[in-house]
Amino acid sequence: MGSPVHRVSMGDTWSRHVHPDIDSERCKQSFDVERLTNILDGGAQNTALRRKVESIVHSDPELSLKDNYFMTQNEHYEASIQKKFRIQMIAQRLGWLEDSRELHYAHRALSGDLALSLHHVFLKALRSLGSEEQIAKWAPLCDKFQIIATYAQTELGHGTYLQGLETEATYNADTQEFVVHSPTITAIKWWPGDLGRSATHALVQAQLICSGARRGMHAFIVPVRSLQDHTPLPGITVGDIGPKMGFEHTDNGFLRLDHVRVPRENMLSRFAQVLPDGTYIKLGTAQSNYLSMVVTRVELLLSEITPQLQKACVIAIRYSVIRRQSQLRPSEPEAKVLDHQTQQQKLLPQLATAYAFHFLASSLLAFFHRSYDAILNRDFSLLPELHALSSGLKAMISDFCSQGAELCRRACGGHGYSQLSGLPSLVTRVTASCTYEGENTVLYLQMARFLVKSYLQSQASPGSTSQRSLPQSVAYLTAPDLARCPAQKAADFLHPELYTRAWAHVAFRLIKDSVHHIQTRLQSGADKHEAWNQTTVIHLQAAKAHCYYVTVKSFTEALEKLENDPSIQRALKRLCDLHALHGILSNTGDFLHDGFLSGAQVDAVRTAYLDLLLLIRKDAISLTDAFDFTDQCLNSALGCYDGNVYERLFHWAQKSPTNTQGNPAYEKYIRPLLQSWRSKL
Repeated sequence: MGSPVHRVSMGDTWSRHVHPDIDSERCKQSFDVERLTNILDGGAQNTALRRKVESIVHSDPELSLKDNYFMTQNEHYEASIQKKFRIQMIAQRLGWLEDSRELHYAHRALSGDLALSLHHVFLKALRSLGSEEQIAKWAPLCDKFQIIATYAQTELGHGTYLQGLETEATYNADTQEFVVHSPTITAIKWWPGDLGRSATHALVQAQLICSGARRGMHAFIVPVRSLQDHTPLPGITVGDIGPKMGFEHTDNGFLRLDHVRVPRENMLSRFAQVLPDGTYIKLGTAQSNYLSMVVTRVELLLSEITPQLQKACVIAIRYSVIRRQSQLRPSEPEAKVLDHQTQQQKLLPQLATAYAFHFLASSLLAFFHRSYDAILNRDFSLLPELHALSSGLKAMISDFCSQGAELCRRACGGHGYSQLSGLPSLVTRVTASCTYEGENTVLYLQMARFLVKSYLQSQASPGSTSQRSLPQSVAYLTAPDLARCPAQKAADFLHPELYTRAWAHVAFRLIKDSVHHIQTRLQSGADKHEAWNQTTVIHLQAAKAHCYYVTVKSFTEALEKLENDPSIQRALKRLCDLHALHGILSNTGDFLHDGFLSGAQVDAVRTAYLDLLLLIRKDAISLTDAFDFTDQCLNSALGCYDGNVYERLFHWAQKSPTNTQGNPAYEKYIRPLLQSWRSKL
């Protein structure tokens, strides 16, 4: 195939000539990049559709991202609203449906720089928690943007611990209304996106009180602004929470409710109902009200969080074959930075992680789709595993993507500190994912509770019903354990079965150890709550090891499906090997602790790991090109496809308002200062 530079480029002056240092990288491809792009997209037809949508988006001047780095917060907000409005007009004209691939691809093309994202979270929550009647009433209003909705859960004083939410919804049988109220300052809803200036309605998570009894958290649709003039409704205090580390385009808001009345029908009632007389009917489990969070969490991994690391890798690796520094030999010119082993060690494990997480998130999404319909029909058998996986994997993916994006930024030296590199905004955006939809430590511990329960279940009598019904993701708890690693040389560590079993061994040992520590505390007289709190650091370690095992296993399973593409399979296997071995080298203590690995074997792991860096280095540009991000989507002076880094960086800097507008400080301060000294000379 010919060079895609004309399709992915910004179409500026420099895109007409590809830099020879990056062009040379593409002349020696070991696999079909286009075919790998198709695999990542889930088929050639999806690639074609995505590119068609990107062409529509990038050809529309109203959807340009080129001025993003020079905007104020107000300008960011207005531009994101304008883009959202424009996309909705295009969607309406072309027949793109809510939740369609086309809208997903439009979101990707604009790097998620669109307003009203919580409007769609509201819709997912409505479809997960609402009755068919409620969906029929509210979904069309959302689809047509006759209302603008948000999802209001987090409070000023409470976040991930949902049982601690203080907002109350007290049922009044006389009027058949719920009175929704913020009883304390810490009960004020705080952080919901689109609430600060945009939303007309909020799905408020509140503690239900009916017939004098507290029934736990439930979801209530609460109007917050007038549909006539957008002013706050009676009893509503609402506004923007102020400057943030990132997400300048999003109006995160606060909401204080003062005895606001909503009809009985406004409580979402798929899994619980309040009858007119105040009788409470429970139709689901205690966890079923968390379903909307699981839905959002699972979809974010593939659509929002993992792409930030992918883009950071594209930018940093492309820049690293243009930037030259130091001679590897005295007689040679300065080397490409990526030819230095230390740069490879910084960036290539991040690239391996980006691929690992793509396949992991895809696997989790497939499991979610298999489970979702059953859960909606009140079959909750898969919900505990789905909740645990979505919690633990969200924590791990956001942790690693946040750390990885920052490593990529720092690997670009001083230019990585420039907003024009595109990297700082990626870092601040993905950093937020470590907190939203569940703070990561809390999520790891939710996974840990599932692991403790699963371990105890696995210790039941062999062949018992309890042991046979062990969830698939923890089936290794009953598999024969590999007590000592049989590897004798570095090449042995390149067998997926070996390193997958190595990770299973460590995860199993740490889970077993965490259960033992709880039991020891209980036997010494601690109650179960104290015993848990005094062992959470150990549980955290076990949960992280289990998540890494799941990641390695999902990557190896994805490789098995590529038998018809041997060259791609070979390139991706190296990434899988690197990801598994990088994890071992980063956690050598866990593998040495019980003698599973010896010191000599760790040395062999390192040898295999360093050899992989050199092999993956040859494919690095091809592997990043396969993500197929357009230059407009990356919006990076360092990461453009053509490699003309310095020309673009200089040109973009000249467009800065600080260079195109006058200097307001000169007449006021600089000139008087200079003249005051001149008079004394």
